[in-house]
Amino acid sequence: MSRLPSDHFDGKRFFNPALDDTPPDRRSLGKVLRWQMGRGQVAWGPQPALPRYPAPPTSVLPGSAAITFIGHASFLIRFADFTMLTDPVFSERCSPVSWAGPRRAHPPGLALADLPPIDLVLVSHNHYDHMDLPSLRWLAANNSGRVVTSAGNDVRLRAAGFATVDALDWWEAVEFGPTRITATPARHFARRGLFDGNATLWSGFSLQRPDGHLLFAGDSATGPHWRVIQERLGPPDLALLPIGAYEPRWLMAAVHMNPEEAALAHRDLGARQSVGMHFGTFQLTDEPISAPVRALNATGVEGFTTLGIGETRVFSLRP
Repeated sequence: MSRLPSDHFDGKRFFNPALDDTPPDRRSLGKVLRWQMGRGQVAWGPQPALPRYPAPPTSVLPGSAAITFIGHASFLIRFADFTMLTDPVFSERCSPVSWAGPRRAHPPGLALADLPPIDLVLVSHNHYDHMDLPSLRWLAANNSGRVVTSAGNDVRLRAAGFATVDALDWWEAVEFGPTRITATPARHFARRGLFDGNATLWSGFSLQRPDGHLLFAGDSATGPHWRVIQERLGPPDLALLPIGAYEPRWLMAAVHMNPEEAALAHRDLGARQSVGMHFGTFQLTDEPISAPVRALNATGVEGFTTLGIGETRVFSLRP
């Protein structure tokens, strides 16, 4: 991989720039293994069936976006002129194998076969709960859509069958019709195997359109990058922000926000509206399944909501 000089790439690996208010990464292998071995008592267990929601609308007016929560970081988003997916994960497990690893607490809010034609897919980074190759292969075989991802992930996505893949560094942008898609910074990491740590990048995506601005944040810890995104790209009309997978904090603070930090990100972005994600689907960490939504509601922050799995809500992208 050959890239220009960067504050987050050393020629072989990507990294989070060293900033005074970025939480330290304390994820030593020994501590992670001890944590994993002692987690039996925090299992979510069987979950009750979720409500059935009406199907997403087949069209929306300019200046609006219909947002359907499929689960975790997967959303179906319909604008007036195109339809897209974020980090599509439809598999039963987020794992390198189909017989082990975190299993879904609930089925996807929409089945792959029930999706409308997809024009665009965003893939924020290569973790199994965000880059699900079985789902991506199905989408490549059944849609002619384009993929936008973070730097270094184009190889896997082309191998999955996508002909048009844009792999972006932070602040790089591509045009999709009248929509400008910019890769935005995140405080996270990348890995799919034992020896490929941080060989590819992680990011969010800003979609700046004539009728509004949407931000899909990907996966991120807290940090000053939210203010920088607002300063460089303007406040989003709608931000999709992670609120789950945050306990224990000594381990997860370096890579995942908790709901209180997500509320601060909402404010730092100047977002008019935000929707929470990255909760209630796969048990990746120790908090109870209902804790992220309860904690977010307890912050009292205005304009920040969550959707039920399978729920669609139409948001105005105009003040």
